[in-house]
Amino acid sequence: MGSKIEKLLIEFARIHRFMMSFLREAVSPPYEFKEIIRQCYEIGWKSFPLISLTGFIVGFVFTKQSRPSLEEFGATSWLPALISIAIVRALAPLVTALIASGKVGSQIGAELSSMNVTEQIDAMEVSGTNPTKFLVSTRIVATTFMIPVLCFYVAGIGLLGGYLSITAKDDLSFLAFFTQVFNAIEIKDIFAMVLRAVVFGFTIGFASSYVGYYSSKGTEGVGKAANSAVVSSMFLVFIEELLIVQLLSLIS
Repeated sequence: MGSKIEKLLIEFARIHRFMMSFLREAVSPPYEFKEIIRQCYEIGWKSFPLISLTGFIVGFVFTKQSRPSLEEFGATSWLPALISIAIVRALAPLVTALIASGKVGSQIGAELSSMNVTEQIDAMEVSGTNPTKFLVSTRIVATTFMIPVLCFYVAGIGLLGGYLSITAKDDLSFLAFFTQVFNAIEIKDIFAMVLRAVVFGFTIGFASSYVGYYSSKGTEGVGKAANSAVVSSMFLVFIEELLIVQLLSLIS
């Protein structure tokens, strides 16, 4: 038991050191803008097909499943307002984070782990390049910036899916639907979505980079790092979702 506690404390100390190193390198010049832009492209643009399909399906299915409950009370006219609040406030950031955890998290974990296995990180240190600034900071900054951007996109695609689900049974114009949607959305809903997306983006980037950077040597380390990056990112996202819900309920 004592050895397990000691290993846990050492792990927490290493996470703290990794966090402090990232914060120091992220704010101090020189800044790796080209690498940040490249990572934004890898994280954002290459995720659009999967994000688009997932966001559309979530909006369409959620609307279809919500209709029977509202029909019992004769309140189907409230369907656009319901799906707008649900998608913008909760579903869009959570779905985006989960998809990014699987795609982006595994990619970052595998990349850094393979560089660690092939000793490229050690070679960068020998050549005078700071691996924390070039490899870690750029990826965490890119995920923190791109996940909110993808979140807004998923919200739009999800609302489009909801509109098509409604028009399959009701005669509702595009203008009337989005008029009800924007009337139902408040500033606090946008704030809740952005807060979730920023926190989730930072968590995915940090957890994946940490797992990949400190992966074990050998060929098995790459697979374990990719798997651990996905599992740890998703686990932390759910924990943070619970905490953010409690925090927003206290504020509102």
